[in-house]
Amino acid sequence: MTSVITGDIIKSREAISEDSWLIPLKSALSKLSNDASFYDIYRGDSFQLESNSIEDSFRTSVYIKAFLKSIKGIDVRMSIGIGTKDYEGNSVSESNGEAYIFSGETFDNLKKEKQNLKIKTSNNTLNEELNLYFRLALIAMDNWTVNSAEIVKLSLEYPEMIQSQLAKIIGINQDAVSKRQKRAYLDEILELDALFRKKIVTLL
Repeated sequence: MTSVITGDIIKSREAISEDSWLIPLKSALSKLSNDASFYDIYRGDSFQLESNSIEDSFRTSVYIKAFLKSIKGIDVRMSIGIGTKDYEGNSVSESNGEAYIFSGETFDNLKKEKQNLKIKTSNNTLNEELNLYFRLALIAMDNWTVNSAEIVKLSLEYPEMIQSQLAKIIGINQDAVSKRQKRAYLDEILELDALFRKKIVTLL
């Protein structure tokens, strides 16, 4: 069982330069996987990332979104496919299996459905439930400001840090960190992550 995240940069052609999103995207993917064969950037602004830890797939998607939305004018749409891996190629784009098919099929419909994060597994009831949660979470995530996205990114990168420590990294005070986390609905997103983990292990 594995998870595959397929995504692309929204309105990438409107960006000031390709480097404005490509460098952060490469940085985000490299932080999530030490092995470059488990992620790939293709067709200019599209990417795939495989993770054997299916429980981490929602949190990983949130991190990628926060990383990219911390750059002004940049956003991302992603699909999560969870299932079997039947063939392992030299790179993630050459591998195949249920997880890859689920992720690709779901991604192809994202733009038409106007939803920026969706999941597909072999359990349709679970899919319906999780995708409802995702739609509700996206009300907050799609509207993150640069500051909101930045604090989510740092909070996920350094989960052991308290607000005063995060404040020193950004160069603001602790109260401002608290306000940014609340505006980003970070606590609620972390609660959803905990629920997601409980739900997704039923597939194992």
